[in-house]
Amino acid sequence: MTATRILAVAVDCRQPDLLAEFWEKALGNGKTRTWTDSHGLTYRQIDFDGGPALLFQPVPEEKAGKNRLHLDLAPVDRDQRAEVERLVMLGAKVLDDPPDDPWIVLADPEGNEFCVLPPR
Repeated sequence: MTATRILAVAVDCRQPDLLAEFWEKALGNGKTRTWTDSHGLTYRQIDFDGGPALLFQPVPEEKAGKNRLHLDLAPVDRDQRAEVERLVMLGAKVLDDPPDDPWIVLADPEGNEFCVLPPR
């Protein structure tokens, strides 16, 4: 059987620098690098030890519609509400806080949805 692993989760965005800066601060444990492809487009990438990278690739269009893929986050050293408050201070927006579900839905500065769950 052939095995394949995820190298990166790619995020289309208008401002790779801005979005990478938000996610660097939100996740707090990656190493960021910038690189340019053969077409002259500049990418920002956050590499994590032992896990897939987050790659921010420039696109000309704005986000349209709901994400088909999103990240679920769980705080390590604080409770869920404190983590949501911290992420909002970094530039996220709360989109939904359903009373009967354990997650809170937020959007990053370019409108990409993600969820914050209780600590695990």
